[in-house]
Amino acid sequence: MNQTLRALATIPLCMVSLAALAAPSGSLMVSDCWIRSMPGDLPSGGYFSAMNMSNTPVDLTGVETDAFGMAMLHQTQSNGSMSKMVMVDKATVPANGTLTFSPGSYHVMLEKPKKPLKIGTSIPLTFVFSDGEKVTAQCVVKSPGTMAQ
Repeated sequence: MNQTLRALATIPLCMVSLAALAAPSGSLMVSDCWIRSMPGDLPSGGYFSAMNMSNTPVDLTGVETDAFGMAMLHQTQSNGSMSKMVMVDKATVPANGTLTFSPGSYHVMLEKPKKPLKIGTSIPLTFVFSDGEKVTAQCVVKSPGTMAQ
């Protein structure tokens, strides 16, 4: 009888351990997020730093937001005096490192705003990573002339 009771008492402990293994790692952080508001129908750009505090590289695979009709990962690529923006499927955040999205580099292309952007307000963006983790950050809307955080 004692053995049965002891065995039954360990079941909740095992369940807690399994839940901890299945939970997201929490090893990713997004900071310094801001959005450059552009006039008219021009797409806005989203910029931030993604930090990976794990020992394994992880890919940023997408961005979700209810504030825009479309959010895509882009990279500005230069070839001599010419540069172009290209859509990318992912951007790798190195193990124990940071990947910065900034003007002239990686950025989030935000198209079709659901309502006009107001400078000084914040818009939530949710960053989706290849390990299943999602991180939401508040992104401050800045003027079109802003070039850095």
